[in-house]
Amino acid sequence: MTHEARIQNPAALLPDAVKAINLLYRAAHSAGVPGNTLELVHLRASQINGCSACVDSGARGARKAGETEERLFALAAWRETPYFTDAERAALALAEAATRLADRSDPVPDAIWAEAASHFGEQELAALVLWIATTNLFNRINATTRQPAPQNWG
Repeated sequence: MTHEARIQNPAALLPDAVKAINLLYRAAHSAGVPGNTLELVHLRASQINGCSACVDSGARGARKAGETEERLFALAAWRETPYFTDAERAALALAEAATRLADRSDPVPDAIWAEAASHFGEQELAALVLWIATTNLFNRINATTRQPAPQNWG
């Protein structure tokens, strides 16, 4: 498979899209959800979707937010590791369910939602849902147009 983009990133080609995405980003990141939780949610959804650009940027963003290599290496197997808090686990379960909508007849079961709601208030839940949806938007744009992960990080 080629590692060259089919076209420039569509969001960059349509300036109004960048404005809208930036507004979603700011809204999701200003509702009180810890930044590292949002980074983990972004990275996990991106892993599921196989978005190389978002996995790369997500891991780098998580490290910048203070995440340890141990937690980043274990993220794909978060259920089987002791490294994540109950609130992070609830956010990750919500992210996985909302990313894999077609995998079950009840895409986001009440138990997953209730667990998330036991750790996050309404505004925080709204932020998580918007951030998961925005991450999936990024993933779909990048995967469709084959946006590569940067190769010049040095």
